[in-house]
Amino acid sequence: MIKEFTVPQKVRKKFIRDIYVNREFSWLLFNKRVLDQSVDLTNPLLERCKFLSIFTSNLDEFFMVRVGSLVNESLTEPDETENKTQLTAAKQLDGIAEVTRRLYEVRSVCYNLLRKELAKNGVKILRADDLTPRQTEECKDIFMRHVLPLLSLMVLDAKHPLMQFENKRSYVVCQLERDGRRMIGVVCVNPSLDRLYRLSGEKKVRLIPLEELVRLFARYAFTGYTVSDQMMLRVTRNADFDTAIDDTDLERDFTEIMKQRVESRARMGVVRLEVDKGESKLKDFVLKVLRLNPKFCFTDERFFDYKFFFSIGNYFPRDEAVKLKYPPFKGAISADVASAPSLIDRIFERDVFLSYPYDSMDPVVDLLEECSKDARVSSVMITIYRLAHHSRIAELLCRAAENGKQVTVVIELCARFDEENNLYFANKLQEAGCTIIYGMENYKVHSKIISIVLKEGEELRYITHLGTGNYNESTSRQYTDLNILTADRAIGEDAVAFFRNVAICNTDFTYERLLVAPKTLKSGLIRCIDREIERAQDGKEGYILAKMNSLTDKEIIDKFVAASCAGVKIELIVRGICCLLPGVEGKTENIRVISIVGRFLEHSRVYSFGRGKDRIMYISSADLMTRNTDKRVEIATPVLDETIAERIDSILRTMLADNVKARKLCPDGEYRRVETLGDALDAQEYFLTQAEK
Repeated sequence: MIKEFTVPQKVRKKFIRDIYVNREFSWLLFNKRVLDQSVDLTNPLLERCKFLSIFTSNLDEFFMVRVGSLVNESLTEPDETENKTQLTAAKQLDGIAEVTRRLYEVRSVCYNLLRKELAKNGVKILRADDLTPRQTEECKDIFMRHVLPLLSLMVLDAKHPLMQFENKRSYVVCQLERDGRRMIGVVCVNPSLDRLYRLSGEKKVRLIPLEELVRLFARYAFTGYTVSDQMMLRVTRNADFDTAIDDTDLERDFTEIMKQRVESRARMGVVRLEVDKGESKLKDFVLKVLRLNPKFCFTDERFFDYKFFFSIGNYFPRDEAVKLKYPPFKGAISADVASAPSLIDRIFERDVFLSYPYDSMDPVVDLLEECSKDARVSSVMITIYRLAHHSRIAELLCRAAENGKQVTVVIELCARFDEENNLYFANKLQEAGCTIIYGMENYKVHSKIISIVLKEGEELRYITHLGTGNYNESTSRQYTDLNILTADRAIGEDAVAFFRNVAICNTDFTYERLLVAPKTLKSGLIRCIDREIERAQDGKEGYILAKMNSLTDKEIIDKFVAASCAGVKIELIVRGICCLLPGVEGKTENIRVISIVGRFLEHSRVYSFGRGKDRIMYISSADLMTRNTDKRVEIATPVLDETIAERIDSILRTMLADNVKARKLCPDGEYRRVETLGDALDAQEYFLTQAEK
């Protein structure tokens, strides 16, 4: 492990006010926990390489979305402050730049450590100054034959003004001279080029990155010019466009509006510049042209993204690569579900619980296949936020419609960075005869629900799937999510009412069992917190146990603080952003917060109040963020089956006992390792072991 990253106290103070932590600062600390996994020796080498890449892609999205949003706010509402730490957008941007600069330094250290370990294991990533004369000649040949033909060039002059730098694409700018004239040359690096090239004649694997080839030989692209200086760069553009639409405008196709807005990302303002030289007149020139504040220019001498680390294992012999990865794992299917002649009839007997990825998603997919053929099934309704690129679920919905079932699909076209994929599937489903609904007014539909209505004679029966994650076969093997398949009539009737209300854009509805945002989810959870406060005030035990991705909603945070002051014990498992500072004397000393970042992305949301027979437990699609509780259509469903509730409670308690991957949020705003008491426990590894039995 590298030395623990700590934010200087003076910087930390900028982002913390009383018991509140700034959202953006908390996210940066989360992404640092991801980066930590790249040098955590409990992870195999090739998996550590992936964590470095994930950290970088996370940071890219953070700048496109969150920094982009703050830039917009700083221009339109410069005096507006966020509601917890009272920071303006400009002050948040200043702090983000300061912390990010340090993160770049730590990333460089992590990369160098990984590079050394890869070399020890037989795969060496070369730098220009590592090359022998023979290797230099081979690299030049690779560049001239495989790289140069795919480069786009431009010489800037009065007839050719500065070109548009595309989002997240690498360029080389060169200072050119010819006949006493000085000009700027620009090389656009084709994204289809290989990122690594293997050198010949070596027993061990020697790889030269594309970036090194371009740095070494870009000058050969400008025949007849002298290249006196050069710099590689990449820009990140603002991707935070407005998704609100005028619902009364019936003349325009919403899908066309979304296509136009997605395409507009390529032309939005620059929020970050990355360069491979810290000091250069070329850097100053580009900053001036982009009109970008220098504090948002960051230096990395080697790479701007690390996507190639996902495939670095391809350069190892297969048997060696296997040893350097996590052991292969396939989600389990319980014996009673696997042996059931009919999943429909099995769910009518009792609820089915699935915990991804330890349990397979196959039963949900198989249920949809059975529904597409079963004569009893009258209709299938589903919400879709993100689908796999090759989705069996989409195919089965099409098949059900083609077989005469009434299929309704609520598909969210504003699912950030999945808009194009969702547009594709919306068209495909519509062509198959499905009824397509694009969201609900200006609320994103983030709920995860399938409603199946069966008709047996004159009787209607219901099967409902409610979960915490997307209907995505790929991510179900990488994200931890909880799912319940139930034939409970009240939930089934709620589910049908939910889809009816989405269709008519009615948010003002109270359901019998389900809590549905934006109307009843937050108020329902607050009632549960109030119940625990009352119990504590009456001298009884008040207890709250919850798991989520992020906690930012100030109203709920303040209610947690009130509960802590009343003596309620609160244990929170928050993977990402946490704007509540625990352990503050007199305010949050009864609150404990841990974060777990490991092999799988912790994605499930659980809200549990009380213990034993008095326990009220919900699983939900919603984090406790204002965007989820007030600005999206979300669902929380009660866990009615006590056996399932006990299993979920056991899952959460195992996570609370994790002393390998868990980090605790301390009163000073830092995340630190939890105390190791007794044997080491990695909760995710424990669940894998249990699933394999």
